[in-house]
Amino acid sequence: MNFKYLFNLLYLFFWFVLHTVAAQEFDDIGAVKKIDHIVAVVNGSVITRQELDELLELGIRQLEKQGIEPPPREVLESQMLEREILTRAQVQLANEIGITVGDTALEKSLNRIASANKMSKEKFFELLAIEGVSYDKFREEIRKEMLLIRLKDREVNKRIKVTEREIDDFLTNERNSSESVEEYKLSHIMIRIPELASPEKIDNRRKRAEAALAKLKNGNDFAQVAAEFSDAADALQGGELGWRLSTQLLTKFSEELQSMSKNEVTPIIKSSSGFHILKLHDRRGGNNNKEVVVDQTHVRHILIKVNQLTAEDEARLQIVRLKERIDNGASFEELAKIHSEDSSSSSGGDLGWVSPGDTVPEFEGAMNRLQINEISDPVQTAFGWHLIQIIERRTKDVSRERQRQEASNAIRVRKTEKFYQEWLQQLRDRAYVDYRAEDI
Repeated sequence: MNFKYLFNLLYLFFWFVLHTVAAQEFDDIGAVKKIDHIVAVVNGSVITRQELDELLELGIRQLEKQGIEPPPREVLESQMLEREILTRAQVQLANEIGITVGDTALEKSLNRIASANKMSKEKFFELLAIEGVSYDKFREEIRKEMLLIRLKDREVNKRIKVTEREIDDFLTNERNSSESVEEYKLSHIMIRIPELASPEKIDNRRKRAEAALAKLKNGNDFAQVAAEFSDAADALQGGELGWRLSTQLLTKFSEELQSMSKNEVTPIIKSSSGFHILKLHDRRGGNNNKEVVVDQTHVRHILIKVNQLTAEDEARLQIVRLKERIDNGASFEELAKIHSEDSSSSSGGDLGWVSPGDTVPEFEGAMNRLQINEISDPVQTAFGWHLIQIIERRTKDVSRERQRQEASNAIRVRKTEKFYQEWLQQLRDRAYVDYRAEDI
């Protein structure tokens, strides 16, 4: 699970502290509670004024924490409402198609969040309690974040295919280009165009992009303008994208960035998802053409998995017994075909040639200590218990394979980002939203 731990921790602290405060709008002499009402309904899911106010305060605190001046309150309120509408639509879709996050997976993520903040889970939740943060609400917010990640993985990531022809064309274009591959440190503003938008609607969105660009030209801070105008999910982080390879960007973007200097801003760039403005913070050269020589190992293994059916002690006992049989003359390959629970079992546990980093550290470390034809003692990894045998070793120039893999990754990133933005827009356009608040 790829969490931005510290940011999410701060985000959720504010979120739940605000919920706690909202729940305490009374005193011993019976103060009147704040009157709540519905501001919008998303496919039957109600967003209340209290919820929107909490989101608004959260957004303001996020921006102030980063040193970004918040936009006018009514502007930020509209932005936060639209983001919550999109979040509700995603959660509803996940529920409709049966995506769930079980307690076991949730607990593992909570442990990782605590570890990333250098504390035990118990200490982490003690800190939450001190801050007045509800344990149950915190868990459910993390569950929702995991749900959205799984939804994107199913509906977007797994639908992206990269063909050999696309890789060939990519590498051909790269060789023919006079520009070397570079990395750019970027921020961006995106003004989303609705699906099947009318010419009038597109023109209105362009004018919004022009207003944002005008503010930038007048010296306004990019992060503040992004917070005010951008429809992207990272608007409250000032539109920060971090470092991106030129090959991972839309061609229109990389063409503009090639001739730009640090701290310059692009003109408005139109894509299928909307209008974009990029700021170039920094750049650094790529090194795609360097020769890459690695030590590779031809290896086979037997895996006994640890799962709900096989406890850790039982899995280890099984692997120990298999090792004894091999030591007494049994064929490693035949035992792998019969007993290994890895997809390589049909080929006698043969994993082929593996390079550094292809396997988990525990497996790679044990593998590197073995001689050719030597068989390891039982090795434990996150997958279970293994026996490892080395078949052969070699040194190989993998420049071509590495280039093709990097090309595939770049194409996948580019296609995924484009499809994801289009998918979000389609999901938003299909949602039935009934706005109830007169002041939104």
